[in-house]
Amino acid sequence: MNETPIKKKTAEKENFQKKRTTGKPSASGKKSYGTGRTAQAKSSKAPAPRKRTYNKPAPPKKPIRIIPLGGLGEIGKNITLYEYEGDMLLVDCGMSFPDEEMPGIDIVIPDFSYILENKEKIKGLVVTHGHEDHIGAIPYLLQHFNVPIYATRLTIGLIEGKLKEHKLLSDANLNTVNPGEKRDFGRFTVDFIHVNHSIPDAVGFAITCPAGTVVHTGDFKIDTTPIDEYVIDIGRFAEYGKNGVLALLADSTNAERPGYTASEKLVGGSFSNLFNKAEGHRIIVATFSSNIHRIQQIIDEAVNCHRKVAVSGRSMINVVTVAAELGYLKVPDNVLIDVADIRSYEPGDIVIITTGSQGEPLSALHRIAFSDHKQIDIAPGDMIIISATPIPGNEKLVSKVINELMKSGANVVYERMYDVHVSGHACQEELKLMMSIVKPKYFIPLHGEQKHLMKHAMLAEQMGIPEENILITVNGSVIELSEKEMKCTETVTAGRVLVDGLGVGDVGSIVLRDRKHLADDGIIVVAVSIDRISHEVVSGPDVVSRGFVYVKESEELMREITELVCDILERCYMHNIRDWNTIKTRIKDGVSRFLFTKTKRSPMILPVIMDV
Repeated sequence: MNETPIKKKTAEKENFQKKRTTGKPSASGKKSYGTGRTAQAKSSKAPAPRKRTYNKPAPPKKPIRIIPLGGLGEIGKNITLYEYEGDMLLVDCGMSFPDEEMPGIDIVIPDFSYILENKEKIKGLVVTHGHEDHIGAIPYLLQHFNVPIYATRLTIGLIEGKLKEHKLLSDANLNTVNPGEKRDFGRFTVDFIHVNHSIPDAVGFAITCPAGTVVHTGDFKIDTTPIDEYVIDIGRFAEYGKNGVLALLADSTNAERPGYTASEKLVGGSFSNLFNKAEGHRIIVATFSSNIHRIQQIIDEAVNCHRKVAVSGRSMINVVTVAAELGYLKVPDNVLIDVADIRSYEPGDIVIITTGSQGEPLSALHRIAFSDHKQIDIAPGDMIIISATPIPGNEKLVSKVINELMKSGANVVYERMYDVHVSGHACQEELKLMMSIVKPKYFIPLHGEQKHLMKHAMLAEQMGIPEENILITVNGSVIELSEKEMKCTETVTAGRVLVDGLGVGDVGSIVLRDRKHLADDGIIVVAVSIDRISHEVVSGPDVVSRGFVYVKESEELMREITELVCDILERCYMHNIRDWNTIKTRIKDGVSRFLFTKTKRSPMILPVIMDV
């Protein structure tokens, strides 16, 4: 009984061995899949040993380099350069206004030295919005090389106006991008994300490269009831936060202000109340020319009160024209009139929108206040609404204009009295909300003075970002970011270039020092004519004073200066000193010492020697 199972097992074993070596169907009729083994069995050679394969670890990703060239430790002049593996991308190219230490300067722009050294690597310039501190220096950059520019429709329209003034529009490479679109710039991909600001069509950027994603907010605030009904695209920012953000670079302008920034619609309610109070009187509203939402609310309220609207100020006229043509400003027919025609209407039928909310000496409101405007004179009872907050440093200029307007009998309304202005920048709670949805590994505050940057960094710590992952730096620092670390590796040339009329960069620290010297102490010019051959004095010395003393009341002082110069010239002649530079130096030093002893003042001394 036990033999049958044993024979059966032996047969199955033989059949299995046969199947392994032949690859043919077995007796049971089932097909065998041992083809490869069959070939090896038939070959007399031993099978080749298998090669072991190893998965090589991926090479580490190179860091992204971020180089702020403006906008750190200052208000305005915003420009940032991104670099990855030889590809470069510029974000914004703005200007700033001169301070009291820059007499005669028109505007201040960034130093483009590092950009021009690497212009072959730059794939494009992307612009967040159309304010001067983000687009104002573009014409000066395009004078050096024609970089492609990418921005939203209104921003492109405002850039076109600037380039037209500088006669650069025909050659410019301008590209319109809609919020929500993505564009590639070499190794970079830029996502244009809609944000709220005090100008329509503002965007932030999600800049992605193999090293990771960097979110660059630009100027922003979170307005849930914006004038144009387009709320900031929080969902897009949150999506990037969910997928992982390497770094957040965010606007710090209002980092010192607690709470939330008020909605722009708050200003509309204030305008309605003030316009009703001004019944029968003319209304003049001064605001930023680029604040199109504010201008729209002024026009809407003027229409409600059956008033005509006139626009004064070159920049205001340009912006209103562009915004109306592109559909961002809705103006009913027969509402806008020329400012030269306002005398044809009753004061109670007129609203004038003007520039000069910062007290700028050449602005329309300043000229109105000091009776220098050709078409507009202040009449008692006029309501002047200054719908802006003074930029730090401009408080005295604004107060000067307000005082002068009040002397003329005008009723002046400004921010501290009524809600006639709200900021376009995020306050502390909005800044913290942005951090919470973006969830960055690293944080770098942008756009602000040192105190703003430091306060923003403190907010980031409160949100749980480690102190070692927060970087406050300066213009020109090269920041390298990777998953492992954030560090500053070097510095590049970054600074300010002063624009005076048509001169760009030809006014430096020495010229500014001389201008301040002249403004503080005046100048004394000493002119003398000397015979070229005999080296004797032919005429003079003549002493001229400008900005130092009133000559008619200081004749004795002028006579003493003349006698002193005669003595210096005589000593030079007696000691056979013939070098004019030496003579000039002795005159300058001698007169300077004398005047300081007599007056304790140090005017600039300018010797002039003419040979005859």
